[in-house]
Amino acid sequence: MEWTLLENTLKQIWPMLTIFLVVIISIRLTSIRVNNEKFVFYREFLNLIFVIYALLLYHLLTNTELNKTSGFNLIPFTEILRYEFGTYGFYWNVLGNIALFIPYGYFVSGYVNANKVSHILWVSLITSATVEFVQYFIGRSFDVDDILLNVVGAIIGFLLYIGFTAIRKHLPRFFRSDTFYNILCILLCVVAVIYYLKVMGINII
Repeated sequence: MEWTLLENTLKQIWPMLTIFLVVIISIRLTSIRVNNEKFVFYREFLNLIFVIYALLLYHLLTNTELNKTSGFNLIPFTEILRYEFGTYGFYWNVLGNIALFIPYGYFVSGYVNANKVSHILWVSLITSATVEFVQYFIGRSFDVDDILLNVVGAIIGFLLYIGFTAIRKHLPRFFRSDTFYNILCILLCVVAVIYYLKVMGINII
């Protein structure tokens, strides 16, 4: 279900996303060249992935067609406890809100080199609260439970970042090198481009 939603979202926004990516990539490459910066492919690729994630997140959270109800809930756990475990509503509204912010917590933790939960707690809280505030004024709802779930997702992302960072320190030198991560991200980039072209209606394989 989530993969279908992602694909449908990409089909809706690929024209805007394509233009945006071309603009940001060209500006970034020019900046690297003009300022003689070191180009590390995997870092640039991950930064670009975060930009794409942020655009997809914006579209998903502000698309009024996904949720035509509106309201205002300031009582914690009211909506969470409304859904029975294992039901569609539970997976969509509870686990879905957590999953949406896991990449946010991971990427932001890497960007700020977070090593404490508090480093990601406040930024995720502010971001989620802002999203809920905006949603209320575009025909959706403000729900404190969504904020709580989003923050939980961000904290999980932070824990994944801490875990992967700790594991990386104990790997052989090659698996900690830029070369290894460049190769890995180049392969991911090829797969992503093929999939993106397919979404655009261009099949090359």
